Amino acid sequence: MGKDVIIACDFDSAEKTFSFLDKFTGRKPFVKIGMELYYAEGPSIVREIKKRGHKIFLDLKLHDIPNTVKKSMAVLSRLDVDMTNLHAAGTGRMMEAAIEGLTRPDGTRPILIAVTQLTSTDEETMRRDLLIDHPVKDVVMHYASVAAAAGLDGVVCSPLEAEAVHSRCGKDFVTVTPGVRFADGDVGDQKRVMTPAEAKKIGSDYIVVGRPITAAEDPVAAYERCCNEFIG
Repeated sequence: MGKDVIIACDFDSAEKTFSFLDKFTGRKPFVKIGMELYYAEGPSIVREIKKRGHKIFLDLKLHDIPNTVKKSMAVLSRLDVDMTNLHAAGTGRMMEAAIEGLTRPDGTRPILIAVTQLTSTDEETMRRDLLIDHPVKDVVMHYASVAAAAGLDGVVCSPLEAEAVHSRCGKDFVTVTPGVRFADGDVGDQKRVMTPAEAKKIGSDYIVVGRPITAAEDPVAAYERCCNEFIG
């Protein structure tokens, strides 16, 4: 599987999103549509970005009872996204139901990945708020194993855990890693971060980059720098 850089289009309107995407007159970057943009604009924003030639990671992090997730994934599958996700904490049965709903009549489906632990979460927060006393790495590995057993394609994880996930679940098990910042950049509210070059070295398959590109003075140059560091 080839590596790729996914730009997190964390905007609150179609106008801001297209103003940003219009800057890319060369190659069309893989983009992530998260909750903020999807809730602001609905399915139409997905269709329009897809029509412009972009691959799309629809990042809605579903987490509900298995039947609800199954029905919701069936709806999302019709949007022709390339990747979508759910929370691994929803259990193996929920993840199996998600695959059932996401799979189209012809047998195809988007890549389905599970969120293990958010990159804003550290061990102190897990102990205090979630009553999880195990180390973050152990929790991520367990969630990844459950996702793999359920038939998912991979996980969202910190780049710090990507190498271990591949060791546990196989090199073809996809790792999608947010929490990536340039060495000279601001880490923002993320606590478990890594540079694009470091993420490449430890085997991340996809990196998700937001503000270092979207808030850059020259977003296209920042994107190209990120691609050069991560893909080569």
